[in-house]
Amino acid sequence: MDIEGARVLVPGAGGVIGSALASRLHGLGARVALAGRTPAPLARAAATCGGAPVHRIDAYDLEGCARTVPWAADALGGLDAVVVCVGVAGFGPAHTVPDSVAEHLLTVNALAPMAFLRAALPVVPRGGALAAVTGVVVDAAPAGMADYAASKAALAAWLTAVRRERRRDGVAVLDIRLPHVESGFAARAVAGSPPALPRGLTVAEAVDEIVDALHRPAPAARRPG
Repeated sequence: MDIEGARVLVPGAGGVIGSALASRLHGLGARVALAGRTPAPLARAAATCGGAPVHRIDAYDLEGCARTVPWAADALGGLDAVVVCVGVAGFGPAHTVPDSVAEHLLTVNALAPMAFLRAALPVVPRGGALAAVTGVVVDAAPAGMADYAASKAALAAWLTAVRRERRRDGVAVLDIRLPHVESGFAARAVAGSPPALPRGLTVAEAVDEIVDALHRPAPAARRPG
């Protein structure tokens, strides 16, 4: 995808990675629309993006997440990409995780990103991108992260199926599996304490990976037969 001039919705733009990504995209010439839960971080992110339009969201309001897509398309005069940076961490052995926490992790990490991207499927044109940040926990679920890893794996499986469904459309469907990032994300877990983690990527390095993924072309459409 050509980022310069692209119209991009960033759900989760009030978070550390989401705000840094929005700022980077703005600096590369994209026009961004920002969605997030908390007003103050969103306002700061908007200020760094030239007064970008802002929309409040609640990940538990899946219909509200979906409505963010037409809002962004209207605010930007169209939509070329959606990059979902919404997420929350949770830790602890599976038998200690309350069902309410498991539901929270699945809703925020899987169902809400799906709602944004599902609504964007008929909107984003050929050459655009639909992307979400999952994580390396999808490939190797660590002990003490069963429910968190399961929520990310659910989103990854959905993205894989959608990629196969849309492979002829010329739209990139991206599962961006970042390793641990030194963003403070793990320390803000809704349950439990993070295990000892190796030193992770800086936020700038994580944004580099997301931008690199957006730059890659969508797979060529297969000819019938």
